[in-house]
Amino acid sequence: MLKFISFGSGSSGNCYLLATKTDTLLIDIGVGLRGLKKACRDYGVSLSSVHHVLITHDHADHIKSVGAFSNEYNVPIYATQEVHDGINRNYCVVKKVPAELVGLVKKGETIQLGDFTVTPFAVPHDSADNVGYFIEAEGTNFCLITDAGAVTDEMKTYINKAHHLVIEANHDIEMVQNGPYPQFLKDRILSGTGHMNNHDCGIAIIENMSEQLKNVWLCHLSEENNHPELARKTVESILRDYGVIAGVDVRLEILKRTTPTGPFELD
Repeated sequence: MLKFISFGSGSSGNCYLLATKTDTLLIDIGVGLRGLKKACRDYGVSLSSVHHVLITHDHADHIKSVGAFSNEYNVPIYATQEVHDGINRNYCVVKKVPAELVGLVKKGETIQLGDFTVTPFAVPHDSADNVGYFIEAEGTNFCLITDAGAVTDEMKTYINKAHHLVIEANHDIEMVQNGPYPQFLKDRILSGTGHMNNHDCGIAIIENMSEQLKNVWLCHLSEENNHPELARKTVESILRDYGVIAGVDVRLEILKRTTPTGPFELD
């Protein structure tokens, strides 16, 4: 059975764990390494069991500790070449990933990492590059889509395949429009290379989900422009309008911004 834990999901830092009985991977390490170690101790997870790290994109809240982790645990870091280049340019990553631990992925190409079959796919965002991940293990699959300015046809195909889905519900449009952010930042958030809002997240789920979908976790909620219950109610309402009842037909959860969520057992 596959285990899933979120160690943080939002602009303060993102990090997700998937584990089989014999193998563990992380997706993004934008949380502090000291906090990650403590959280893992609390969950009884040994970071020495992590054999692979996947990176979605090169913004600091997803990569802040990736070099420090790679150096300390001698673990390869997998990302597209453009994301690796972005990591090397990012001043927030004080320790860089050693050259011998740089692993490359290419969008649309499936690779095997231990127990995990991993397929990266393009996600539009204003970073050097950005990918979602479709991961198969233990007879099930897991799809992660974060920092998505729009929903592409390719993304829709992976949502349709997913048994377990993590998807961005970053903001409420009215909260952004009426909030204190400068206009250039509002424009960035609302653009096609910014972040996905609650309504579009709900539509992306309901228009593309299959009967195989068991779990949905809403991720990367904005502290200033969203609220967990608002995101939940917006998505629940959209699902209900199409006859899908959250908690009955599919499990719907919110990933916490700065503290762990889980663990969840995925079958």
